[in-house]
Amino acid sequence: MKIIILGCGNIGSVIAEDLADSVSEVEITIADAVKERAEAAASRIDGVNWLRLDATDHLALVETLEKNDLAIGALPGDYGYRTLQAAIKAGVGMVDVSFTPENPLELDRYAKNAEVTIIPDCGVAPGLSNMLIGFAASKLDRVREAHIMVGGIPEYFIPPLGYTITWSVEGLIDEYMRDVKIIQEGDIVQVPALSGLEEIEFPEVGKLEAFFTDGLRTLVHSFPNAWSMWEKTLRYPGHIEKIRLLKELGFFSESDMIVGSIRVSPRLMTAKILERSLTKSDVPDILAMTVEVAGEREGTESKFKYYLLDRYDRVRRVTAMARTTAYTASVVAQKLIKGAIKEKGIVPPERLGMNSSLFRSILSDLMEKGVRIKEVSI
Repeated sequence: MKIIILGCGNIGSVIAEDLADSVSEVEITIADAVKERAEAAASRIDGVNWLRLDATDHLALVETLEKNDLAIGALPGDYGYRTLQAAIKAGVGMVDVSFTPENPLELDRYAKNAEVTIIPDCGVAPGLSNMLIGFAASKLDRVREAHIMVGGIPEYFIPPLGYTITWSVEGLIDEYMRDVKIIQEGDIVQVPALSGLEEIEFPEVGKLEAFFTDGLRTLVHSFPNAWSMWEKTLRYPGHIEKIRLLKELGFFSESDMIVGSIRVSPRLMTAKILERSLTKSDVPDILAMTVEVAGEREGTESKFKYYLLDRYDRVRRVTAMARTTAYTASVVAQKLIKGAIKEKGIVPPERLGMNSSLFRSILSDLMEKGVRIKEVSI
C-alpha cells in the first residue's frame, strides 16, 4: 500500500514516523512545497520517501494522489479543503488534520460517488474531542450539552504571552480571528472569537483562562438537537488580553500596507515574528483537554466527563501537541488501512466515536503510545 503525507511540519513528520513504526508492508512518502523540508524530514525516518509538491497546483496534486492508496493531510487550513477535493477527484481515501474554514460535509455526496472515505478534522481537537462526544452519545438517547476545553501550552508560563509555538502559526492566527459557531439554547449562533472568557482550575496544571474558538466544526450538524454546545481554548491567564491588543491594532489584518516602497502583509509579518519569537524547542509543552457531555437515557439524566493531560516526550523529543494530534491521525489511518472503517463519504470523527468497539480500539492504540483518556465521575 502506498501512503502519502501532505505537509511535513511539526505534525506531518510525526505522523510519518509513527506510521513507519506501526505498519509493515507500506510505502510512505512525505510531500511538501519546500524541497529541503521534505528531504530533511524523510532523512530522519528509515524507509520513507520524499517529494516536492505544491498543493496549490491542483492538477499536480490530483495526479500525485492518484499514484497512492491513502492520503494524510497535515497542511495549513487554507489548503485543506482543496486537498480534500483533490483526494475525491483522485479517488483516494484521506485522513486530514487541517483546520479548514469551509465545511467538509459539503463534499459528502462527491466522496460517496467516488466511493472513498474522507475523515476530516482528525487531530486532537477537533478530532479526538469529537470522538469522545460521539462515544458518549452512543450511550444516550439524546445529547443535550457538550462542552470542550482544550489547549496546548508550555509546561510553565513563558513571557511574554505564556505561549510557545507547537503547530502552524497561520492556523493559530486563524483560531484567534475566525468567528465561532456554538449551539446556544438550541440554536446555532455565531459569536466573536476570543469571547466567552472565563477562568478555570485545571487538575495538575492550575489556573487557566478559557475562551470560545471555532472547534465544534461538524458537531453542530451531527447533533442539531443539542441545547448547548461549545469549544473553548485554554491558555495561561493574561494571554487573551495581549492577543486582543494585537488584533485591535491590526497586526492580524490581511489588508496589505505600504512600508517605504514595500508592500507588506501585517498578518504574514506577525506570523513570522511570532514563529521566530515563540518557537522554543527547549521548553516542554502540555496538552490539556476536558470533554463534558450530558443528556438523557431512558428518561434519566446522564453525564460523562473525559480528561486528557499529555506531556512532551523527552525521549523521542515529540511535543504533546504533535503526540495527541499526529498519533490520533495515524491510528485512524491505520484503521482505514486494516479495513476497520468501511463507511464511504465524509465521515466526521464523532461517527467513529459512535462505533463503540472501533473507538475502544482507537483508545487502546493511543494508550499504547502513552496518550491516556481518563473518564471522570461527575
